[in-house]
Amino acid sequence: MIMGKNQTLISEFLLLGLPIQPEHQNLFYALFLAMYLTTVLGNLIIITLIHLDSHLHTPMYLFLSNLSFSDLCFSSVTMPKLLQNMQSEVPSIPYAGCLTQIYFFLFFGDLGNFILVAMAYDRYVAICFPLHYTTIMSPKLCLSLVVLSWVQTTFYSLLHTLLVNRLSFCADNVIPHFFCEISALLKLACSDTQVNEWVLFIIGGIVVVIPFLLILVSYAKIVSSILKVPSARGICKAFSTCGSHLSVVSLFYGTVIGLYLCPTANKSTVKDTVMALMYTVVTPMLNPFIYSLRNRDIKGALRRALFRKKNSFCV
Repeated sequence: MIMGKNQTLISEFLLLGLPIQPEHQNLFYALFLAMYLTTVLGNLIIITLIHLDSHLHTPMYLFLSNLSFSDLCFSSVTMPKLLQNMQSEVPSIPYAGCLTQIYFFLFFGDLGNFILVAMAYDRYVAICFPLHYTTIMSPKLCLSLVVLSWVQTTFYSLLHTLLVNRLSFCADNVIPHFFCEISALLKLACSDTQVNEWVLFIIGGIVVVIPFLLILVSYAKIVSSILKVPSARGICKAFSTCGSHLSVVSLFYGTVIGLYLCPTANKSTVKDTVMALMYTVVTPMLNPFIYSLRNRDIKGALRRALFRKKNSFCV
């Protein structure tokens, strides 16, 4: 037990985890372990290729390397603890560990949002203003967009974490989730959570809805620009330029909006858990494949890296 200014009486929380039958526990453990390792390896390959290959030192790939880093860390916030708890008889997490998980979960989740907006703006400039692309997307602007994304997410995640830390938890300590999901945690508080809920609603609108709308606007302008001079070549170029990013945006925002912004009357904990798995596990795992399979630059960088390694081995 912990006693302090915020009157917290609970030293740890119990995570109910995933609705898996005991006889299937080992099978799902192996599946999630494989998915997590794939996420780590895939995103590390993307980051390494962008760092090592000079052909990829462009604004688009600066943003992509930050997105891959964000995806890698975002998945790492929840997956190792989930895997540990799946093998534990008492799937618990300390109070301090829960706050830490909330902070980094919000941090890397929000960071991904803002990086996706920066990538959408980059694609908008590349298609709508190709002749002025290098002037508009200057190194200074690109670096400013990345730094701004990191600073904003630091503020938002710290604000939520401090607001949760001021709450009292004195009775129920069972979280019906596989990680310290903030809305599930607020339901366990035995003190007033109205401020937390309002801030969560307002900041959620800023962090999720506004970036999503900005991405929609950028793609609306891209489509409008293409339709002004319709040609098969222009459409193919636009699709090759934006296809990967649009796939990632659809995958991420589709699950987040479906979970948080489209509540149903019969709110299901199982549904919430499965949807959360989609954007914390599946999306970060698929992103490297989406960008590598549909991106000639990434595939070319991978071939050059393998060719250099093969030559050095032969020497």
